[in-house]
Amino acid sequence: MPTSLLDRAIYSYADVDRIVGLSSGTARRWLEGYRRSGSFYDPILRPEPTGSDSVTWGEMVEARLVAEFRSRDIPVQRLRPAIVRLRQEFGRHPLAHARPFLDVEGRELVRVIQEQVGLERALQFVVVRNGQTVLVDAAERFRSVVEYRDDVVARLISDPRTPRVMLDPARAFGQPAVRNVRTESLAEGFRSGSTREELADLYDLSAQQVDEAIRYELIAGQERAA
Repeated sequence: MPTSLLDRAIYSYADVDRIVGLSSGTARRWLEGYRRSGSFYDPILRPEPTGSDSVTWGEMVEARLVAEFRSRDIPVQRLRPAIVRLRQEFGRHPLAHARPFLDVEGRELVRVIQEQVGLERALQFVVVRNGQTVLVDAAERFRSVVEYRDDVVARLISDPRTPRVMLDPARAFGQPAVRNVRTESLAEGFRSGSTREELADLYDLSAQQVDEAIRYELIAGQERAA
């Protein structure tokens, strides 16, 4: 799979907020930077603002990983120095590549970068245990829901609670879907009165796939309302 997959612009900022579970406007701040109290804060996931209204697959994947760290109460701006250093070593979208996490050299590099930017405890990609380097914490949770192909993230489980629901830039325009069918379409059909069996027959899915799609949309709706 060509690396250019990561540069495929298929999302809006609102899409990323919704899919990743961020508050409105967060994706734009992470990708374009923001101004507060007279000070400008640089983007987290881009070297500099681009003015674009589109988000690439690689940027969405990186936003998902950053959200994992933020869920551990790590201030996002503290991640920026490490991401900048990783970008210098691995190029664009360093967090959407397997190499920083899977290669022995990459693991050691990430540990060195953590030490250099003062994130030994906060940005804990790796740890040495019994002489072996292993993934831990937020990076391990992220690693458990992604599928790599040719060293880049090719697919992503949208929510571990509904593992049949995938994000795939080659299908359904990267939106949450089971196979090629968007979860929102299945949930809308169910709300309109179609049974799970009817939806499964209509879209050539299993009843379990339909159930997970509906459950995913229910969970996402509850979290957005919270």
